[in-house]
Amino acid sequence: MVALSKIAETLPQDYGYVIFTGLGSTFVNMWMAYNVGAARKKYEVKYPVMYHKEEGHVFNCIQRAHQNTLESYPQFLMLLFIGGLQYPKISAGTGVVYLISRILYAKGYYTGDPEKRRWGAFGHLALLVLLEIQQTSENFHTRCA
Repeated sequence: MVALSKIAETLPQDYGYVIFTGLGSTFVNMWMAYNVGAARKKYEVKYPVMYHKEEGHVFNCIQRAHQNTLESYPQFLMLLFIGGLQYPKISAGTGVVYLISRILYAKGYYTGDPEKRRWGAFGHLALLVLLEIQQTSENFHTRCA
């Protein structure tokens, strides 16, 4: 516990926002996983089939929305937690915007209409902001060294 208290002393005062955003991302992923499980029951897709060939178009959309989110999840968390060391409130706020974009993306993807997948496109801007925070932090540390 001593090591954790030393780490907590070095974190910015508002880093709790970053941690809560990271926890929120867990619930977004759990919500999507629940939707995949519910779709398996509704469309009678047995495990371990990932894609349903006959009448599983909607199931496939639900499955892909979750899988696409999981593919970018590690990058999101890394940018969120590292950026939060220098700018905790901006990182947390941008992270919340990203999470909202993933929910809207999933809702649009679930419809099966490719045009509605763009509902969450603004999430790419949130990731770019998180990436820019990394660059700003790196430049700040280089100038101070």
